[in-house]
Amino acid sequence: MANLSAAGGRERPAGGFELGAWLFMRVSGVLLVLLALGHLAIMHLINSVDTIDFDFVVKRMQSPGWRMYDWLLLTLALFHGMNGLRYVIDDYLRPSGWRVFLKVMMYLVTLMCFVTGTYVVLAWNPGG
Repeated sequence: MANLSAAGGRERPAGGFELGAWLFMRVSGVLLVLLALGHLAIMHLINSVDTIDFDFVVKRMQSPGWRMYDWLLLTLALFHGMNGLRYVIDDYLRPSGWRVFLKVMMYLVTLMCFVTGTYVVLAWNPGG
């Protein structure tokens, strides 16, 4: 009998990289829901639209805790999305050459977005 996931789609991998990617999707999905709900609560429920301006963002970004929160949200969303796209490419693209090409391009774009996002979140200095 096949070992299918709860959604009835893809089989749960037995081990190796695919098992790690499969587990990452589940763990990052739960963390993303919690982080996104926290972000929505802070930015839209606790603070009004009138208080969220450039000065609000500057004060928030002066805290290492908020920088790490934003970086974690950005990083998990980026790699969760990349891993999902990797699954889609593997499932629906049959010619091996195109599959390899698209995955290489996907990894390069992901790396560029990760480096840029990390730099912006961790090194941004509005005063200098």
